[in-house]
Amino acid sequence: MAAMHERALDGGVLTLTLDRPDARNALTIELIRDLTEEVVKAATDDSVRCIVLTGKGKAFCAGGDIKQMLERKGKAMETRERLRAGLNPLALALHDIEKPVIARLNGDAVGAGCCLALNCDIVVAAESARIGLTFIRVGLVPDTGGTFNIPRLVGLQRAKLMHFTGDLISARAAEAIGLVTLVVPDSELDAKVSSLASRFASMPTRTIGMAKRAFHRALSSDFAQALEFEAYAQGYCFTTEDHAEGVEAFLAKREPKFKGR
Repeated sequence: MAAMHERALDGGVLTLTLDRPDARNALTIELIRDLTEEVVKAATDDSVRCIVLTGKGKAFCAGGDIKQMLERKGKAMETRERLRAGLNPLALALHDIEKPVIARLNGDAVGAGCCLALNCDIVVAAESARIGLTFIRVGLVPDTGGTFNIPRLVGLQRAKLMHFTGDLISARAAEAIGLVTLVVPDSELDAKVSSLASRFASMPTRTIGMAKRAFHRALSSDFAQALEFEAYAQGYCFTTEDHAEGVEAFLAKREPKFKGR
């Protein structure tokens, strides 16, 4: 079977492109599995220091593949197990990887495609893109981490409104409520994502990883627990080569050259 995604590594930036443009990059079981494998491998690959996730064609991702949904119509246990074995591991891999991940919204991100993008650290959207929870249109609830991430980004009531209506939101409106990070004119999307990805890839990668862990843990911690993990994370970062390089560069009044170690 031909690959359903494209992979490109350049200057420490791994770009993963969903490659089903005729189906608006809808997520099949095979595509989900392939993406998960890519992210899991990237977690331990020192040559990868930033990931960009995007789609080919006019859409970022149209969500789940409706044809595959029909195959398991009425099969509750099969659907549950497919989520546990498919979308859940992908969402966890994106959430947990200790490297920066950028979602490049070249077009609409809807349903599971919306939730997939929001598992990334930064979401940069083209001005023409739209984003939304469309699960209700096919009688389903949000998955792929949507019930966790969206209330934390936009608040509980807005999250409910998004699901109850199933409306698509313009990129600018999504930016205004904190659903996406940045919106740029379509013609500037490549340059903006490339600039951010290159900048992230030049940073101390292990420090970014520890900061991600600290931010995520703090969402379910009390203040004292957050302080304790900050102390642990800072102690670890003090042992890295990049910390030593940062201190030396500061004292020498030059730009640091981080190696991700």
